[in-house]
Amino acid sequence: MDEPKSSGKRQERRISSPEHRAAYAAAKESPAEHKPRLITSRSVAPTIHGAGSMGRFNSWLAVHITRAVGTMWAAYLFVLIALVSLPQALHAFVTGDTYVGISWLSQSFLQLVLLPIIIVGQNVISASQDARAEADHITLTTLHAINVQQLEMLKQQREMLQRQRAILDLLEKSNLPRKSGP
Repeated sequence: MDEPKSSGKRQERRISSPEHRAAYAAAKESPAEHKPRLITSRSVAPTIHGAGSMGRFNSWLAVHITRAVGTMWAAYLFVLIALVSLPQALHAFVTGDTYVGISWLSQSFLQLVLLPIIIVGQNVISASQDARAEADHITLTTLHAINVQQLEMLKQQREMLQRQRAILDLLEKSNLPRKSGP
């Protein structure tokens, strides 16, 4: 099998939007002009359900239902609901009807109880990721500010070196002897 020949350029392996690639190129082209930004769930929500009134309502409803179901209290309530049919499931097991017993275990108990517990776990993970994202944003914003200061200092140094070069060129043109030490 023939392998593609490398053109010497690094091949981009990430899948990103054209907007992201354009913003990335602009940031690389003029880093001092780039402004770091914090992306939150609130700023991303319109891309999921839309920015219109129906989209906002759908997002609001989904978040509120997830918050209500994604609590340990909901898990406890679902355990109680599942336990209502436990006697029938036990009776089915005792009489040899394992299908009803397994069905109760998988559909009534595991699904009802694990759903809110998984959501709680995801909420904990999400909260820690959000906290890290905010801390990283502060760090990156600080590093960006330092970088902008360094770029300004380098620009000033370049100007000073150009002035020095201009002075040396004038001295060489005027054939003035230079001092070569003390």
